[in-house]
Order: sequence, then structure tokens, then C-alpha cells
Amino acid sequence: MISITQPAAKWYIKELDLSEGDAVRFYARYGGHGGLHRGFSLALAIEQPKEPVFRTESLGITFFVEESDAWYFEGYNFHIKYKRKYEEVEFAFEPIENVNEND
Repeated sequence: MISITQPAAKWYIKELDLSEGDAVRFYARYGGHGGLHRGFSLALAIEQPKEPVFRTESLGITFFVEESDAWYFEGYNFHIKYKRKYEEVEFAFEPIENVNEND
């Protein structure tokens, strides 16, 4: 799952000069630091979805993850928030609890 707060969406619209109907893809890239998996970090691109596995819309902008990058987010909900104190966005990865319906 992917979610984004309205303040974070506004930040992306301003910083990336986005217009209604645009889309922002989040994907795993080799290199960097601070990601979920050693040796990989999170990147973004302005492009339309082809095979989205997670998507959400806010203020007319689609934010998504393609199926090819689902491995990076496996086991986590991905939240994008705006931190007013630093005037920037932050990513939060919330572990998904497995619920066994047979218990």
C-alpha cells in the first residue's frame, strides 16, 4: 500500500512543477543509503503508470509503485508525509502484520 498526505502532495506539486493528471513513480535504485534494503535507495520519476501494484491519488496527481519494484516494498506499507519543521517530505515504512484468518 502507498499513501501520501495532502501537504506532501502539495510539496511534490511545487517542487516538481506538476500539473493535474501527472504521475510520480517511486522505485528502487541501486546505490545510495537510507533505504529498506542495503545497497538500494528510493528514487522517483515523473511518468505514467504501466503496471502499478500500489497507487494513490492526491490533488489530481497519481503516486505509484510499478509491479517490477514491488519487491522493495514487500512486507511494508509505504507512507509519504510532509515535515513542516524541515520543509521536506519523509518516507515511513510500516511493517504489515500477517493475520492468519484460521487462528
